[in-house]
Amino acid sequence: MAVIQGSNFELSSQVTHKKPEFHGTIAPYPNFNPRKDVIFLEEAINSRNVDEDTIISVLVQRSNEQRQEIKRAFEADTGKSLADELKSELRSHLEDVVLALLMKPAQYDAFIIRKATKGFGTNEDVIVEVLASRTNQQIRELQEAFKEEYGQTMEEVIDSETDGDFALALHAMLKANKNEGHIVDLALAKKDARELFEAGEEHKDIDISVFIDILTTRSGPQLTQSKHCFNMVMCCMFWRLVKCSWSKPAFFAERLHKAMEGHGTCEDTLMRVLVARSEVDLKKIISEFELMYGKTLQQCILDDTKGHLEKILLGLCGPN
Repeated sequence: MAVIQGSNFELSSQVTHKKPEFHGTIAPYPNFNPRKDVIFLEEAINSRNVDEDTIISVLVQRSNEQRQEIKRAFEADTGKSLADELKSELRSHLEDVVLALLMKPAQYDAFIIRKATKGFGTNEDVIVEVLASRTNQQIRELQEAFKEEYGQTMEEVIDSETDGDFALALHAMLKANKNEGHIVDLALAKKDARELFEAGEEHKDIDISVFIDILTTRSGPQLTQSKHCFNMVMCCMFWRLVKCSWSKPAFFAERLHKAMEGHGTCEDTLMRVLVARSEVDLKKIISEFELMYGKTLQQCILDDTKGHLEKILLGLCGPN
C-alpha cells in the first residue's frame, strides 16, 4: 500500500477500518454507580448552601452516557428532574455548563443551533462551527433532535434565517454526505484542483457552487491535496469551513484563543467548545493550542475566568 511521503494518508482502492483512538478528556468513570451519584448530587443540591464543588466534581468525571444514567436514576429515586433541580439552584455560566453536560450530544448541538438562530441576528460562525465539525451521523442526529425539541426542521430554520450562498452551503452540509475515509485519491484531487481553479480564476465572479460541492463532500485528507486552490476564498465566508476541514484541533484551538484574546472573554465559546469536544478530541485541541500559542489552554482559562466557571472548565480539560 502506497503512502504519501510525510503524511499519514494512505493511497488505496480499498478503505481500511480500525477502531478509532480516544482523544477526549472525559472517559467513562470506573466503578460507576449512578445510585451513589444521585445521593451525592441530592445532598449537594439540598445543602444549606448549594455545594457547587460536589456537583462539578461528579459531572466532569462522568461520561455523557453515564450522566444520562444519573438523570434516569435521579428521577426514579426522587420523582424530580435533575436538570430542573440544578437549574433552580445554580446561576449564571455554571448553570449553563451544567445543563449542557446533562444534554445528550445531539440535543446540545440542537440547542446551540437554536441559540445561534433565534432573536435578532444569526450567528453564522457558530452554525458553521457545528455543521463543519460533526460527522455525518452526528448531523443526522442533530436534525432529528432539533425537530423533536423545537418543532421545526433545520432546513426551515436555515431558509428563514440565512440566504444566498451561505444558505446553499448549509443545506449542502445538512445532506451529511461528506466522505469520512482517510484514503487520498490523487486523481480526484487533481480534478478538484482544476475545477476549483477554473471556478475561481476564469470567472469574474467565483462560481461558489463548485466550492460548496467539493467542500461538503470531500474528506479532510482529500481536501488538503487541493489546499492551494482555496487561497482564493480567504476572504469568503467559507474559509471557516476550509480550515475546519484541514484540521479540527487547530480550528478549535483558534476559536478558543480568540475567545480569550484582548479585552473581555467570550464565555459562550469556551463553554460550547469544551463541552462539545470533551469526549471527542479535546486532548488534541489542548496540544494544538499550546503549539500554536506557546501557552497551555488551562493557563489561559486560569487567566481569563474565575470561580466555579473556571473550575468546571478546567475539569473538562481533564485531570492533567
